[in-house]
Amino acid sequence: MGHFHPENVIDNAFLENLDIGTNNDWIIERVGIRQRRTVLPLDYIRDTLNTDPRAALEAAEFDNAETAACAARIALDRAGLAPEDIGMVISGGCYPDMAIPAEASRVAAALGADAPGVDINTACSSFGAQMHFLANMTGLSRFVLVVNPENTTRAVDYSDRATAVLWGDGSSAAVVSSTESAPARIVHTTLAADSQRWNAVCIPRHGHFGQDGNAVQRFAIKTTLSLVQDLLPEATSKVTSTGGFLHFIGHQANLLMLQSVTRRAGLDEQSHWHNVADYGNTGAAGAPCVLSQHWDELGEGDSVVIAVVGSGLTWSSLRMEVG
Repeated sequence: MGHFHPENVIDNAFLENLDIGTNNDWIIERVGIRQRRTVLPLDYIRDTLNTDPRAALEAAEFDNAETAACAARIALDRAGLAPEDIGMVISGGCYPDMAIPAEASRVAAALGADAPGVDINTACSSFGAQMHFLANMTGLSRFVLVVNPENTTRAVDYSDRATAVLWGDGSSAAVVSSTESAPARIVHTTLAADSQRWNAVCIPRHGHFGQDGNAVQRFAIKTTLSLVQDLLPEATSKVTSTGGFLHFIGHQANLLMLQSVTRRAGLDEQSHWHNVADYGNTGAAGAPCVLSQHWDELGEGDSVVIAVVGSGLTWSSLRMEVG
């Protein structure tokens, strides 16, 4: 695993100074987020409130291919591989840079990898969807690079306090193989959707992010809890037999949602890995970035349960075993 977050920090004091009717207490009470990262210059946000997302694409200090390549280099280094070892690149997330080509093709080019690129996008649940597809495919390349570049602050309306407080930028990367051994193995995946509710979370082309906040919050809690409860029995049984630890990682939408799921699932806080308080909602990159940040803490016999939800409305889960 690998991850990357840009250096520019949007903390709650910065948002308060935008004079959009928010403050630190209001933000912490509703979403539990202290700060986020962005590829946008802070002066650009302060001066324009990002009224035109098309201008944000020009103002950004990184594009998706560049941030994905930064995360990928960490994953490749941890795997002891070089870009030329990668036989396929798969990308996905909420806000691709271009309609064509596939974002994965641009990521491959940024890495110097001569590999085909394919996009699998289900917004914030893309990482789970990508792994579900790969787990059910045959004839794969020896090593596949899966990336989730998320620089969605470029689509945020910073005059809207309801959405401006949520988003941060981050990119994740995973090197996977169906033939080579690795420190962790994915043993179970799921993918499902309620496509009739596709319009609950949207980013129109050349438009701002928007959602039905209350409905999406209820959906996220209910669905994530159901996914976790389905995976917990086998994961718990596994760590009981191995003497390892159980770890839960959810979609990093907001801290209050994640804490509600953890509490209802009967998990202790030590089992819950998250980064949303310091990085915001980083879309499809959220859960895999958390996994990457804790990669060196995984121990022999551990199990990891990951549940992600996204626009579509789509949800996915996976269970990992370590050792």
